[in-house]
Amino acid sequence: MAATAAHAHAGDSGERFNIGRVLDLLAPEFPGRISIPKIRLLEDDGLINPERTPAGYRKFSDADVERIRYILTMQRDHHLPKKVIAEHLDAIDRGLQPPAIMPTTPTVPDFALGDEGLPTAELFERRDNLRLSRKEVLKVAEVSEEFLAGLEDARVVSPSRSGHYTTDDLALVRAAQQLSNYGFHAAAFRVFRNAADREADLVRQAMSGRRDADEVEPGVAALAAQLHGLLLKSSLRG
Repeated sequence: MAATAAHAHAGDSGERFNIGRVLDLLAPEFPGRISIPKIRLLEDDGLINPERTPAGYRKFSDADVERIRYILTMQRDHHLPKKVIAEHLDAIDRGLQPPAIMPTTPTVPDFALGDEGLPTAELFERRDNLRLSRKEVLKVAEVSEEFLAGLEDARVVSPSRSGHYTTDDLALVRAAQQLSNYGFHAAAFRVFRNAADREADLVRQAMSGRRDADEVEPGVAALAAQLHGLLLKSSLRG
């Protein structure tokens, strides 16, 4: 892998992949550790350098994919910081062998570093064209008209100008319905809404002025949501 991770394009006249295909190739091997924003961030950090079409689209070679695989492996298996990985890649690019990676014992169990169930960048990137009627939301979420109206008053969901709802709205209604089984009511849902608005403002402030804001915002939002979830867990455990 080290040899192929080096020269991304030199002597490589094979197939080129778009960024979505790269994600498809690597996601099964690195679940929860690879996303389109992360691939873009690796380029911003100078760790990869895919070709660009005249229209500006990224095109990745087999060597690019191997280089990303090397980076992800060093992060997952050895927890190396990007600065050290960059030094490895520089050595490889110059025809040298990267330093041997010695196992470190004891080490943190994999489950302690896992992010199973936490929001991902893909969640914040997801868009669809589904438009659900009010009647469909009530039926699928199995809630009453009164309950849905209460969520709208609390600004948890809001129909579009055409009166339709998105799949995200549906997910919000279903989550709120489940929480209501544990005694959560409109006042509590307003607290969640206000907290989310404040966190969204923080993300927007962090992205303000960045030329790549549209590309990195989903990843930043996912990290903020993960931090929120872990802090909530910490608070509940005292």
